[in-house]
Amino acid sequence: MVGLLRAGVIFLVFLTVSPALAAEPVDTAQSIIERQIKAFLADDAETAYSFASPQIREKFPDKSLFFDMVKRGYTPVYRPGNFAFGRSKVDGGTVMQEVLISGPDGKDWTALYFLTRQPDGSYRINGVQMLQQAPGPEI
Repeated sequence: MVGLLRAGVIFLVFLTVSPALAAEPVDTAQSIIERQIKAFLADDAETAYSFASPQIREKFPDKSLFFDMVKRGYTPVYRPGNFAFGRSKVDGGTVMQEVLISGPDGKDWTALYFLTRQPDGSYRINGVQMLQQAPGPEI
């Protein structure tokens, strides 16, 4: 009976700890994305660039080049009307996070962020895929 009770307590502890551990990379990813978007809104190229992965920094070795690329190719991320986090998935050292964005022109977008865990345990943004949403019905 004691062994069964102990197993039940261990199982209960596992259940209460496990979701928090599973959510941690997602919470971290969402915080990074939000801080980068706020940096874009503040025209703070240095802070926005600080969240880029080493692979992105290789392609854009200077914060000005990175910032200009985002301005030109990712306008909804650079100047969102508003945004909200959607679905997320953790696959090994990668967090995929959906961000629903209303662009400055009023069009709706889904930005799919890919964040990779770095050797030091931190996460950095390693890419963003933009998908324009089909217009919904008039209300």
